[in-house]
Amino acid sequence: MQVCAAPPFAIDHALSCDARWRPHDLLRLQRLQTFDAEPAWVREAFQRAPYAVVRRALAADGFVAIGVRGAGRSQRYGTWALSADVVSAVSPETLASCTPLAGRAALPAFAALAALQADAAGPLGAFAWGPTGSAGFELATRTPTATASSDLDLLIRAFEKPLARNLATHLLDYLHALAQRAGVRVDAQLDTPAGGVALAEWAADKPRVMARHASGPRLIADPWAAAAHGDDA
Repeated sequence: MQVCAAPPFAIDHALSCDARWRPHDLLRLQRLQTFDAEPAWVREAFQRAPYAVVRRALAADGFVAIGVRGAGRSQRYGTWALSADVVSAVSPETLASCTPLAGRAALPAFAALAALQADAAGPLGAFAWGPTGSAGFELATRTPTATASSDLDLLIRAFEKPLARNLATHLLDYLHALAQRAGVRVDAQLDTPAGGVALAEWAADKPRVMARHASGPRLIADPWAAAAHGDDA
């Protein structure tokens, strides 16, 4: 996030995440709380599309960490919502079969998404997955958000069992080839018990990878070993 509001609760009360929602879920909110030093663009963005994305951060009971998206790349605001203000939620995987608004399908991000949707036998078909970022936001809110230069961001659920490095490499090569054909950058993140891990990092066979966890980023050797300790990303 470019800017983040101070939590509206004592930091020692931030002990968990509301299990009803996961990072990258898009929440429709009936209202957005106002905090000091809120960027000027936030209210207009929320009026245009009253949605926010769940971000990875611990919160006190009754709160959820969210991010508000503005019109440009620099307009990202990390803030907090009351759980009681959540009207509905949309997960990335529910957007995997969605089609864009009329006249928007030719945008590179949506063209790449359409190619993935058409290739049910491809390597991504073994996973629950879905678009995030600007493409996911537009599909969920039906508000034009993606541009000709937007990446296609993907979330791949890999929570239940480890993803072998050779399979990660195969999946990464597949996505790179598709990205080249569509003329867009495809950025994939794995959802693991340790948090969010970039597919490219895991496929690179590094001794340790960066896992983005609700309690903060950390370098770990095995993102799936966290499952044995009951960690919640």
